[in-house]
Amino acid sequence: MSTEQGFIGRTFGDRDDVILTLLDNMIWPILAIVILGVLVFVPQTLRNVNAIRLVLWASVPIGLLVLAESLCLLSGHFDLSIGSIAGFSAMFTGMILGTCPSCWGITTSPWAGFVIILLTGSLIGLVNGIMIAKVGLNPFLQTLAFLIIFEGAKTAMQTQPVTGLPRLYVDVGGNPEFAIGVLLVAFLVFGLLMHFTTFGQSVYALGSSEKSAREVGIDTERLIILVYTISGTLAAIAGLMLTGFVGVVPPLIGEGLVFQAFAGAVIGGISLFGGRGKITGALGGVILIQLVQSALNNSPAVGATQIQMINGIVLLVAILLYSTQAKIRARILASGAA
Repeated sequence: MSTEQGFIGRTFGDRDDVILTLLDNMIWPILAIVILGVLVFVPQTLRNVNAIRLVLWASVPIGLLVLAESLCLLSGHFDLSIGSIAGFSAMFTGMILGTCPSCWGITTSPWAGFVIILLTGSLIGLVNGIMIAKVGLNPFLQTLAFLIIFEGAKTAMQTQPVTGLPRLYVDVGGNPEFAIGVLLVAFLVFGLLMHFTTFGQSVYALGSSEKSAREVGIDTERLIILVYTISGTLAAIAGLMLTGFVGVVPPLIGEGLVFQAFAGAVIGGISLFGGRGKITGALGGVILIQLVQSALNNSPAVGATQIQMINGIVLLVAILLYSTQAKIRARILASGAA
């Protein structure tokens, strides 16, 4: 009898483990289904190697923003300002480097441009972190304020495309192979950091419980500041990649990308409440979001004015999937604890 009960227990325990593993990696079967759907209904999106490369190239800026948002979410925080940081950093640096009539034209050195755009993004992220960790502002209100401030500042600086940028500065994001390589390296580095280093474990601990993290000796204030500084830096790199992808700095650069970044992170399995999720899953979310975007752009049945609405629906579906996943997980864990 005891042997039979042990067998049943192991069977159901294994089944629960399988379900939990499937929930943790739900993005990959979803991505497979979406790829099949795209191949059937919008096959031109993936018709050859060049088309696939274009999808991956276009995913680079949003991928870096998803990575930035994922890091904040894993720490139990979030950042509404990443899109505006990307846009402002790119516009500010473009005004310094550009040769258009209304540009400032302070220098034409691409290396100076790389330093300026990274410093701009990291400084904004640093201020975000200080205001949240030291001053005690709510992350939603702080990052919402910066979203509005830096979108407004970008528009105040320039309302026309910034042109005449140094070739090397544009080539960083304008070379598909290099840009895709930057994205993959970024995900690889952060995947390793989150899995194998004290920093990664501290971020997960902070996201699970800030009080417990503090009790085990983690300097939570410094960690929050560091997380937001890294997030701002990644957003600035996204702005650099956007500039290279387009070839100029358009006046609307970075606008609306925060919602896609949220959707990519959540679909990829990053918890909205912190402490749970994998960087590899977020990469799957990036590919999914960009694939849907490219399919919508290629579909004759969807107009350009409808894409924003569909993006909102994708975000809603992502949240519903996350909610369902969280309920199933809680039910399994509760039954296991009983």
